[in-house]
Amino acid sequence: MVDFELLKRIVEAPGVSGYEFLGVRDVVIEAFKPYVDEIKVDKLGNVIAHKEGKGPKVMLAGHMDQIGLMVTHIEKNGFLRVAPVGGVDPRTLIAQRFKVWVGPNEFVYGVGGSVPPHIQKPEQRNKAPTWEQVFIDIGAESKEEAEEMGVKIGTVITWDGRLERLGKHRLVSIAHDDRIAVYTLVEAARQLSETDADVYFVATVQEEVGLRGAKVSAFGIDPDYGFALDVTIAADVPGTPEHKQITQLGKGVAIKIMDRSVICHPTIVRWMEELAKKHEIPYQWDILTGGGTDAGAIHLNKAGVPSGGISIPARYIHSNTEVVDERDVDAAVKLTVKVLEEIPGLKL
Repeated sequence: MVDFELLKRIVEAPGVSGYEFLGVRDVVIEAFKPYVDEIKVDKLGNVIAHKEGKGPKVMLAGHMDQIGLMVTHIEKNGFLRVAPVGGVDPRTLIAQRFKVWVGPNEFVYGVGGSVPPHIQKPEQRNKAPTWEQVFIDIGAESKEEAEEMGVKIGTVITWDGRLERLGKHRLVSIAHDDRIAVYTLVEAARQLSETDADVYFVATVQEEVGLRGAKVSAFGIDPDYGFALDVTIAADVPGTPEHKQITQLGKGVAIKIMDRSVICHPTIVRWMEELAKKHEIPYQWDILTGGGTDAGAIHLNKAGVPSGGISIPARYIHSNTEVVDERDVDAAVKLTVKVLEEIPGLKL
């Protein structure tokens, strides 16, 4: 089962896109250290953990950035105006608690504010809030007090989320997208015993704003094969027809066939299916018509990289309460390990 304390450190560390250095980068470096031969951080901030081998060069990417907010204006009375970093729905901000990151691993608390329903106009009550209507309240009474607390234009903000168990097998947390995949990479590195592959585990930056970290790290590594590890939608909730659920929690790792950013190499897709069957790893399919992964950047590197995707089903993604099933995480770890052990024999 999942190493709860390790996952807790990874998911709760701050790292909005472009600001991964605020906390999560150091956590990831420390997590990889015992299991690889070298670790470096490239110019954009990607963590590249290298396990040396003489076989094919394999890049596995899981992004360590998270969606969040950025301060765009401080009102005279101390309230913060914000803009989204990545795909944030303003409806998820109301009545939520936030951490406003005034330095590495240093924050002040805030809450998402709006006009109370009691004094809203009738037409406002039936509409979702816009970015012009939401703000963050940090308890400051003036712009000067907010600045004394360390807040500046460009300060980034995350939800105040934490990892908790939900029922027998589920885990709820902020930033499972995509820290659960980073955790999977660390566990795969730990469990990988022997392989001839030359393996690069990459915790990428700025995926949520355009797959930017994967693009530059793939250029630097120049892999023979690429794999993106990411969450995928599990819409297995009331009101969603089965054919629109994408994946279901507890049914296993999802082998990606296609998303908006990539059509995975068909031979790799079927080879991964055979690996899952051979090693009795529960699996399901991932076809996503909206959203993409780091594979979208990796497979277009230089002259092209045959690529696949290993996905972990998650409910309520891009919110403060993303839910995964640890049995699916275990299956993802097992499949990742088998991919690395057996990829030297893959023939395209």
